[in-house]
Amino acid sequence: MANVDEVSSLPSSLPITPRTVTIAPTFHHDDQFGSLPITPRTASVAQTPSIVSLPITPRTVSMAPTPSIVSLPPSQFHSPSLSRSPLLYTGDHATNRAVKTPRSRGLTPRFITPLGSPLRKALKMTRLDPQDAWLPITESRNGNAYYAAFHTLCSGIGIQALVLPVAFTILGWTWGITCLTIAFIWQLYTLYLMVQLHENHEAGLRYSRYLQLACATFGDKLGKLIAAFPIGYLSAGTCCALIIIGGSTAKLLYQTLCGATCSNPKPLTTVEWYLVFTCVAVVLAQLPNLNSIAGVSLVGALTAVGYCTALWTVSVAEGRLPNVSYDPVRKGSQVARIFDLLNALGIIAFAFRGHNLILEIQATMPSSEKHPSRVPMWKGVQFSYVLIAMCLFPLAICGYWAYGHLIPANGSMLTALFAFHNQDVSRSVLALISIFVIINAISSFQIYGMPMFDDMESAYTTRSKKACPWWLRSIFRAIFGFVCFFISVAIPFLGSFAGLIGGIALPITFAYPCFMWLKVKKPKQYSLSWWVNWGLGLLGMGLSGILVAAGLYVVIDTGVKISFFNPQ
Repeated sequence: MANVDEVSSLPSSLPITPRTVTIAPTFHHDDQFGSLPITPRTASVAQTPSIVSLPITPRTVSMAPTPSIVSLPPSQFHSPSLSRSPLLYTGDHATNRAVKTPRSRGLTPRFITPLGSPLRKALKMTRLDPQDAWLPITESRNGNAYYAAFHTLCSGIGIQALVLPVAFTILGWTWGITCLTIAFIWQLYTLYLMVQLHENHEAGLRYSRYLQLACATFGDKLGKLIAAFPIGYLSAGTCCALIIIGGSTAKLLYQTLCGATCSNPKPLTTVEWYLVFTCVAVVLAQLPNLNSIAGVSLVGALTAVGYCTALWTVSVAEGRLPNVSYDPVRKGSQVARIFDLLNALGIIAFAFRGHNLILEIQATMPSSEKHPSRVPMWKGVQFSYVLIAMCLFPLAICGYWAYGHLIPANGSMLTALFAFHNQDVSRSVLALISIFVIINAISSFQIYGMPMFDDMESAYTTRSKKACPWWLRSIFRAIFGFVCFFISVAIPFLGSFAGLIGGIALPITFAYPCFMWLKVKKPKQYSLSWWVNWGLGLLGMGLSGILVAAGLYVVIDTGVKISFFNPQ
């Protein structure tokens, strides 16, 4: 036991690690290793100052080769104490251990990782591009499910719904109701896809604009090529159509209230009524961002529900017109009938527009990984689409029941009501319906013009690297409003192209969301989601091409009353 005494007599100042102390008794086990002599090499290691003075890590000690380890019995490898010892990691085990060691030495402690990762993701999800804070769509992020319902209702119900009975005159009862139902379900499904695609948790991004998502999915060049024009038309073109409808209805309202005994010798012309409507819309367009017009959208939604309900209620109350017929209108050659049928499908597609605003509406909501914006957005969409269904289906079915094939081919429910019941219906009721249409047109102008306002201000902020001043913002919006006024006066027959416009805008609503889902979410090949989205996407693109051709044929064949700069 002399060697033990020598070890115990070492200076107390030497740093003796606990592992050195625990190894020493192992080599002096009386039962198995009592006959093994303590070699001078072991003693020299303990007594060498240069080695002892260095900080010896457990890995350094474990790599020292000792013959006694080889002589250990196999039962010791499964011992609780030895199973944690680095002495056992030799060969491949040592290599694996060395590879994994740097991972455990990261800046973030291992016990914080389960909490730290979601926190980092949440912070990434809520970060904002500085330019987004300057633009009207993303300037305010305090929206909620109620705001989403208001905006969706205001953009989902509008003047486009008034032409649905015209499509029924060509399709008839069975095919009209069937096509309307399919289009409604199809649109609601693709709208659900858009709501889910708004947030990309992996990249930490929010696609706050339809064109932004299209470019991120299909590439910058292809996304702009296939989506820029339809989106621009659905925004600027709709604003032009709203000026035509709103100005014409304002003139109709004045004539209704004034009556045949109007004392004004020089009433306003149609162009002047367009100008009055545009001025009111431009003044209201000075509200800064999309959230600030939530109240305007609420008023627009209520008036849309009001005039839709009033139109079909009054039409049913007045009863069917004499000699009304419900047989589908069939005229011309077989080719002409087919194109008329396709044009009717385009009219239905035109009634279901508004997808170019869904991402913009959702962008006004706060979002994090714990509270994603898709939850309140989908609640608002569900509520609004219940009301949309309660307006569109009765309007189309009851309007067709009341007027049948007598409804004007290039008209609407409003035109038919004033044409057939101008003397039967109370003047106050007609005036109330006209007021609802005007207010809804002014309100819808704001939400459909917001993407164009956003685009103009985006061009300025990109160059100047600062927010757009209020006076320049006012100029931009006034310029946009009066450019739309000029187009409305120059081309007042835009309503005759409803079928053609519906075919052009159809992919935005029915096709592109399906392809975006396939590209971003990557569902399993040949799964139900894969088949459904491929089928609907290809069907939507095929219908779009056919409807555009049909719309052009109908316009050329039937003719359009061209009246540039001469609105009636």
